[in-house]
Amino acid sequence: MSRFMKRTYLGLVLLFLYLPIAVLIFQSFNAGISRAKWEGFSLRWYRELANSPSIMEALYVTVSIALLAAAVSTILGTMAAIGIHAMSKRPQSVMMAMTNIPMTMPDIVTGISLMLLFLFTQVKRGYWTMLLAHITFDMPYVVLSVLPKLKQMNIHSYEAALDLGATPGYALRKVIVPNVMPGVITGALLAFTLSLDDFTISYFTTSPLVQNLSTLIYSEARKGIKPTMNALSAMMFVALLILLLVVNRRSNQPSS
Repeated sequence: MSRFMKRTYLGLVLLFLYLPIAVLIFQSFNAGISRAKWEGFSLRWYRELANSPSIMEALYVTVSIALLAAAVSTILGTMAAIGIHAMSKRPQSVMMAMTNIPMTMPDIVTGISLMLLFLFTQVKRGYWTMLLAHITFDMPYVVLSVLPKLKQMNIHSYEAALDLGATPGYALRKVIVPNVMPGVITGALLAFTLSLDDFTISYFTTSPLVQNLSTLIYSEARKGIKPTMNALSAMMFVALLILLLVVNRRSNQPSS
């Protein structure tokens, strides 16, 4: 009975979470405008989605910022993780606490803080400020993805490479980076996924002239949900689901 109740409870939770998304995806194939009446299967809204200049512009902004933010945050986050790992215990604890703060802090606090920073420094908000904001909140996730791989690595491998005549840069490229590469890839995928669907931080760090998909959907929803928004949301959900499955699979793979 206890197992049955647990499974029932889990099923209800999953139903509550995913039934609205299933309805949204189902409605994205509805030929008519009405959400209360099924008027036949159609790809009409996906075609209109592809022919919408504003949506295509938002898609370009979303994907380009996600790729650039993931690349830059992965490089900086990996370097930061290597530096933190090389510290003694007390400074390492301090740096880890500072790294965890942006992850535990509400997104709205981070977004408003960055907005105030850009206003104070008189930096015009737009594409580049949004990119900087995404890099900022992506980096801690990369650090936490790479650090466990550094702790699993043989601590004497780097020193042995130096003793054998390798330069620090060569030893970094040939010894450390290959050992932490699974964590680097996981961190990059996670950073890309987080950047792809971010709304709160993007909303506060950009201007109305530069929108990603999340801010575009929000602005359009205030005017009334259009069927094209159903199609766009469905595509975003599928893309993020695939990326999260890839990240989770890599995270669960045993270290070689």
